Amino acid sequence: MLGEAGMLLRFQVTNHASLLEEQELSLVAADRHPERAEFPSPGVGEFAVPVAAIYGTNASGKSNVIDSLGWMRSAVLSSFRRWDPSGGVPRRPFLLGHGAADRPSSFAVDFVVGGVHHQFGFSVDDERVTEEWLYYYPEGRQRRLYERGADGTIAFGRWLTGRRKLIAELLRPNSLYLSVAAAQGHDQLSEVFQWFRSGLRMATDHDFARRLDLTVRLCLEGRDGRRNQPVLDLLGFADLGVSGLEIQDWDDAIREDHQRITQALREALGDKVLVRDDAKQRVRVEHRTAEGVFPLDLAYESSGTRTWIGLIGPVLTTLAEGGVLCVDELDARLHPYLVDALVGMFQSTETNSRGAQLVFSTHEAALLGRNVRTELFRDQVWFTEKDPRTLATRLFPLTEFSVRDPADNLERRYLGGRYGAVPHLDDDLLRDVAAALGHGGGREAGKAADADEGRTPGAA
Repeated sequence: MLGEAGMLLRFQVTNHASLLEEQELSLVAADRHPERAEFPSPGVGEFAVPVAAIYGTNASGKSNVIDSLGWMRSAVLSSFRRWDPSGGVPRRPFLLGHGAADRPSSFAVDFVVGGVHHQFGFSVDDERVTEEWLYYYPEGRQRRLYERGADGTIAFGRWLTGRRKLIAELLRPNSLYLSVAAAQGHDQLSEVFQWFRSGLRMATDHDFARRLDLTVRLCLEGRDGRRNQPVLDLLGFADLGVSGLEIQDWDDAIREDHQRITQALREALGDKVLVRDDAKQRVRVEHRTAEGVFPLDLAYESSGTRTWIGLIGPVLTTLAEGGVLCVDELDARLHPYLVDALVGMFQSTETNSRGAQLVFSTHEAALLGRNVRTELFRDQVWFTEKDPRTLATRLFPLTEFSVRDPADNLERRYLGGRYGAVPHLDDDLLRDVAAALGHGGGREAGKAADADEGRTPGAA
């Protein structure tokens, strides 16, 4: 059964960060595997995969794939309510070439919401929205809801009802029609808007406080008896030595000081610096020993423990409601066993019955091997590489190669360079480093650093 939050089929992006030419990420199954959670797309005979993993070297652009999905989501949610009406479009075009910044950036997504396949997309330059379109496919046939041209005019399909012309009158050059329609309470388009807000979830380093709040809310609901406590179950499952979470409201004086400092920073720095919000409540992590239960502030926990706690809320919510969870560098602070188990929760038909999907970037090659509990198939693995001439990212699937599931050892082949997307390390440069160190280069640099810090060279 598909959850209310819907599911993702395809995503295309052009000219965002390192993604210069059009790149496509598809979550449509190339093969059927009854052992994994697959969900049908209405009317087109396609099935969506529950997991997509993106591999690549450092700086190859895999994080930019996740970021581009997040930027599209942010544009839908914020272009009308938050963007400066006269401030243009805060996009991130490709900057490593002449003329690329003058080209528009484009984003398009195929997704299912309300049991119907939809396609939404738009193009923007530095000043305005140059194109925008929304189609849907009841009974598998394309029907236009609206199209917005480069001159700002909007052509409506007869299937779009409601106050569509009134909404058009409120439209600004740098706001999306979908964003304005949702702000005006348009029922038909609000459902699409809600998919971006609730059906497409992001998990990056920049939104930890929001994710922590979601974990806290689920934990409190469990204590109120409205549901069981899967939060505590996942804390125990991770073998972190954690027995629970102590959740308290912040002291009023501390909250007021934080708000005052945050406001001052925003007024002084504007949009030059991202000022992160704190979690809404104070969280301490409880540890049970033979002498009792001892709480520690979250700041004293390991980065892995904090990462796991911050992921529990989004993971459980996505599995319960459906939708897509996008995680950048899933393996960055988690043990490979935990990464394997988390991916397995989405891959398994037992834990994923609502059409939940996980899209993540990673370096963890073990997920491609045979010594894992979760098997990823060839249509779930993607790679990123940079063009050595332009430094632009190319995104490509494992299905471009001849792969025999499950006969081939994907981990061995990937690490052996069979599929690309691995670093080409220059051993001559490493020998140059060794030679420089042998001549005291490292020691001289260390002395200079110690002098800058006002310490005695070599002192600990």
